[in-house]
Amino acid sequence: MPPNETPPAEGTLSGAGPEETPHNPTRGWSTGPLIAIGLLVLVFIVYFLARIILT
Repeated sequence: MPPNETPPAEGTLSGAGPEETPHNPTRGWSTGPLIAIGLLVLVFIVYFLARIILT
């Protein structure tokens, strides 16, 4: 290739890897997991408060 000449365009790599499907959930967190996480946090708070008070 002569100097100061633009090289030819490269081929695309769009098909080089596995096809990925976009993850786009339609809703947020469901009620069940939120209640479970809330109860777990509440249990930890009560446990540590009881340890502080009873020590």
